[in-house]
Amino acid sequence: MFEIEYKGANSVVISTRKSKLITDPKLSLAGLKDLSVKGAVELATEGRFLVDDSEAILAIDRPGEYGVASFDITGIPARRHLDAESEGKNSTIYRIEAEGARIGILGNIYEKLTDDQLEQLGVLDILIIPVGGNGYTLDSTGAVGLVKAIDPKIVIPVHYADNALKYEVPQCELAKFISELSAPVETVSKYKYKQQTAMPVSLTIVEIVRS
Repeated sequence: MFEIEYKGANSVVISTRKSKLITDPKLSLAGLKDLSVKGAVELATEGRFLVDDSEAILAIDRPGEYGVASFDITGIPARRHLDAESEGKNSTIYRIEAEGARIGILGNIYEKLTDDQLEQLGVLDILIIPVGGNGYTLDSTGAVGLVKAIDPKIVIPVHYADNALKYEVPQCELAKFISELSAPVETVSKYKYKQQTAMPVSLTIVEIVRS
């Protein structure tokens, strides 16, 4: 069993019985307080989103394979959203295995993944993906395309318009992504994973209210 909480921007906290993993915790870049990663695994899609606290179990911001705490993590190099192809792959997308579930974490990446990247991500149960657009991150159309290419059971949208956050570029409302994907929506304060047999049969959007 584990829980997923949404903290704003591209930050989520995944909590198992034994440990925590926190993604892109440097929320001060969006006008909120940085997340504490003491005793947790700190995972960043780009180095600038790390808090890099010495009290984290491990700080990860680059491709590779990592087995730490309750998590098996694969980092895959990816092109950032606005980078030219010649600039290389300066972001990292992740496949995380925890408690029998497979979770994908995408950051501010280009809207098309290669066959090799899709193969490395593999079959996912849960996909966490930014949808706010406006030239800063994936927009709703790009995010929908990636959801369809990856084909998870659950998609958790992040990085969309929120009056409490001060994004570098205004972000679009979540409603636009929901409308374009046209899948059932569940709104929760936390997403609670119990077991594979409880996963939805068809694609479902889980909107986690920021805490």
